[in-house]
Amino acid sequence: MPLSDYITLEGFSEAEFTEKKSRFIGYVKHVETDGAAVDFINEIRSRHRKATHNVYAYILREGSITRYSDDGEPQGTAGVPVFEVLRKEGLTDICCVVTRYFGGILLGGGGLVRAYSKAAKIAADAGVRKVMKSCYPMTITADYNLYGKLSAMLPKFPVKVTDTDFGAEVKISLICPEGDVLPFEKEVVDICCGNVIVQKGELSFEDFA
Repeated sequence: MPLSDYITLEGFSEAEFTEKKSRFIGYVKHVETDGAAVDFINEIRSRHRKATHNVYAYILREGSITRYSDDGEPQGTAGVPVFEVLRKEGLTDICCVVTRYFGGILLGGGGLVRAYSKAAKIAADAGVRKVMKSCYPMTITADYNLYGKLSAMLPKFPVKVTDTDFGAEVKISLICPEGDVLPFEKEVVDICCGNVIVQKGELSFEDFA
């Protein structure tokens, strides 16, 4: 996967389990800023004011920000394991909060690491993954007699058609991964013998899952 591409989760997901009478609830949410991550953490804390711990970790693409907290658990047994799950899953722009209600039985350091890791993993697995690629929105405008050639050519490239407008001319709107723009544009011009208008918008990240 190119360095500019990344994986995230769509929206919000949660999952829970019980380990030796302690209840662990994992929450995962797509966030894009430090403020959004903090708001989500505070939202979960507010929802579970009586919980023993609300451990968190988040990873942001903007500024390469990473943060985590054990929230009172022994150092290294909670926040780091949650963070490591997110990292190993390759997730970015993501925040995970794991709430624990203590059940009266000590889990020990290793038990805590496993429990917090499991809570983060099952919450992440409950979410919908999105592969975000750096792409350009493009518009191809051509005569109707070229539409058949264009339609046959498009599947050869990893583009995603978003709209087709059959007006005075055929106008095809699509998104194209950054690394494929030049060969794609050349192919379009070649098969249309130059009788085509190709417009390119501004670079952005789009879901290519």
